[in-house]
Amino acid sequence: MLLCIDTGNTNTVFSVWDGKRFVGLWRISTDHRRTADEYFVWLSTLISLQKLELNIDACIISSTAPRVVFNLRVLCNRYFDTRPLVVGKPDCLLPVAPRVDFGTVVGPDRLVNTVGAFDRHGPDLIVVDFGTATTFDVVDTDGAYVGGVIAPGVNLSLEALHMGAASLPHVDVTMPVKVIGTNTVACIQSGIFWGYIGLVQGVVDKIREERGRPMQVIATGGLAPLFDQGFDLFDAIEDDLTMHGLRLIHDYNKELGNG
Repeated sequence: MLLCIDTGNTNTVFSVWDGKRFVGLWRISTDHRRTADEYFVWLSTLISLQKLELNIDACIISSTAPRVVFNLRVLCNRYFDTRPLVVGKPDCLLPVAPRVDFGTVVGPDRLVNTVGAFDRHGPDLIVVDFGTATTFDVVDTDGAYVGGVIAPGVNLSLEALHMGAASLPHVDVTMPVKVIGTNTVACIQSGIFWGYIGLVQGVVDKIREERGRPMQVIATGGLAPLFDQGFDLFDAIEDDLTMHGLRLIHDYNKELGNG
């Protein structure tokens, strides 16, 4: 059984692949102070509550928060007696290497999403991930990551607006009834929702223009369904794209005798 761990700037997600499907998915806030023992107590408790029998013998980690990786490594070593693969490290190989400027370090989550999206949807893709940042990742004809775009995330933008303007409240993200708001909350909701609709449409159009070919748009991240309400922004929404990519990378390394 394979334990897949995806650490983002806000949350860390754990899931287990039993050889046929992912069984269980658990989420915890990302905190570099959390110890391996704390992770294990939390994870084993949730596994027990779901009455699952899990014999984990392999682990893979993707992390955009480097300070968290050490304790996750300890978790895998101490409690599952396995040396985890860590995406982005030299000993974790990708099916196709990214093609970016020399010296550029690509976020592990972007590499993982590229692998997962290419496996499911083929070449010429734009993967839009609604996370702490909103990222656009371009997947080439052979499955290589060849660059993309990074914009502030939806919730990050809301938080910045609230922090920077004391008189403006923090609001929930939702699709407004009308574009023109008639109160402060509605105005902010309209600006965020329609602003990000315009952002996605505009960036996707410019990428397609620059690439000079049709490209499918694959969305992932918790807010992806919110922006897919009849606007034809996305060809598909994949809520488990990162976990799928982690499994594929693990399997690729295992076939090479590296996992």
